[in-house]
Amino acid sequence: MKTYTAKAADMKHGWRLVDASGKNLGRLASEVAQILKGKDKPIYTPNQDVGDYVVIVNATGIVISRERMDQKFYYRHSGYAHGFRKVSLAERWQKEPTRVVEDAIRGMLPRNRLGEAMYRKLKVYGGPEHPHKAQLGKAQLGEAQEDK
Repeated sequence: MKTYTAKAADMKHGWRLVDASGKNLGRLASEVAQILKGKDKPIYTPNQDVGDYVVIVNATGIVISRERMDQKFYYRHSGYAHGFRKVSLAERWQKEPTRVVEDAIRGMLPRNRLGEAMYRKLKVYGGPEHPHKAQLGKAQLGEAQEDK
């Protein structure tokens, strides 16, 4: 049996709508990463970008435990002496809650050019409104409501 490889003609990037309200951050991130990679499709090929676009709404409504808010930190370094920065999840959540969701999903994608292409297909919005209603057809909006 030969190994199947997806061709450019086979790849159709659809659009999915995911409502994040009431969902756990890690579980949501792993589900969305699978969709961005295309692992939920029968034509999945590891070295091709076969995943769908994902629009996440109500990102400010995700569930994060109080302990996690205090214990998780984001680290970065400027490269200069004393350039180390450490920000807690609670501080980051107050400033930019959508970035918390984006970073959780980005951490589950490959760290190469293919992963960057997958990440560009992610759109995260804090509230229920988003500008991608034209891309989500009537049939997909019905399916997207089932993804809750």
